Amino acid sequence: MEPRNQSHILEFILLGLSEEAELQPLLFGLFLSMYLVTFTGNLLIILAIITDSHLHTPMYFFLSNLSFADICFTSTTVPKMLLNMKMQNKVMTYKECITQMYFFILFGALDDFLLTVMAYDRFVAICHPLHYTVIMNPMFCGLMLLASWLLSVLYSLLHSLMVLRLSFCTELEISHFFCELNQVVQLACSDIFLNNLVMYFAIGIVGIITLTGILFSYSKILSSILRISSAGGKSKAFSTCGSHLSVISLFYGTALGVYLSSAATPNTKGSAIASVMYTVVTPMLNPFIYSLRNKDIKHGLRKLFN
Repeated sequence: MEPRNQSHILEFILLGLSEEAELQPLLFGLFLSMYLVTFTGNLLIILAIITDSHLHTPMYFFLSNLSFADICFTSTTVPKMLLNMKMQNKVMTYKECITQMYFFILFGALDDFLLTVMAYDRFVAICHPLHYTVIMNPMFCGLMLLASWLLSVLYSLLHSLMVLRLSFCTELEISHFFCELNQVVQLACSDIFLNNLVMYFAIGIVGIITLTGILFSYSKILSSILRISSAGGKSKAFSTCGSHLSVISLFYGTALGVYLSSAATPNTKGSAIASVMYTVVTPMLNPFIYSLRNKDIKHGLRKLFN
């Protein structure tokens, strides 16, 4: 069969997490609940930071942007999945698939860069406390946020343009609940060697840069904390970065696990189920991690409700 150009592709079929009809109402209720918790929790964090002047600091500035990125990240996949379940329709048009893929990669990369920037913020706060306000000034924070957005946009655009060059045949079933980059590429009838090369190279470069930044920051933080003589001082220093470290571990642990397993077996249902961890569960847990262990956020939330 001759491959057809992408301009003639009408639709992809998303097989979802399960094809069993009796499970659809249960999955719909579960994911709707998780999405509402994610949206509400992250929105409350944003509103608390905006309304409480005590939270107008670099750390909470980046946290509010991380919460916004988490809302958008989840919103690229879950609402469409819920609509497909409700309408009993697994079809996604070619344009919808490419658009979803673009924004999913964009906000996933933005999460990645923001976590790195937040690690640098904690490094400056703990290792250079006397110079913190000078280094982390509003202009510098704005530039780091702008750089995170620009890099995320370019990174997502690169992957999307590489997919647009491919041609597809008629077998367009995706064993996933969203248009996941690797699985879409594997469906192409044309040669995908260049796509795989660019995809893994780009993911590797971004992963190395962000992980190196995070590991460097926390190695310096750990070294600085170990030099503190008092136990109370060490505890206070650890508490300022404990929530961020928990979020980093959750995000990278689940994302790397999914992508390493999907590289070995790209079209399994297990990969789709595992993806739920970093696409849905992690953004849902982030507000709880930051609010339950942070007195400033708790105060901001109480002030917001009052």
